[in-house]
Amino acid sequence: MIVRTIIELWNFMNRQGFPCLFRGLTGLYCPGCGGTRAFMYLIQGQILKSLYYHPLIPYMAAVLVGEGALWLMARKKGREKELKRPYELEVYVGIGIALVNWAVKNLVLVAGGRHMIP
Repeated sequence: MIVRTIIELWNFMNRQGFPCLFRGLTGLYCPGCGGTRAFMYLIQGQILKSLYYHPLIPYMAAVLVGEGALWLMARKKGREKELKRPYELEVYVGIGIALVNWAVKNLVLVAGGRHMIP
């Protein structure tokens, strides 16, 4: 009986994703809300839906692809040691995307009463 309950709970969590503690306590979206769905849509090739749920996920994928391409080109030329550079701009842009996404979704929720992520 207990094992069956645990299996049912596990299956429910895998279908729905793990609940967000911040959202459960406050009723507001956390800065990462929608990230799992955005990732799932991105790997399915649905980029617009991924952007809707959390624009940071496609941004991070684009940065990773770009950095990987630069590394491969530098390695082909034997210059991979020259790629040591600070990544502060990419990090600050990512933080900005997450904060703007968080603010907009909560503004729509509080001011408009509309849930952007069901």
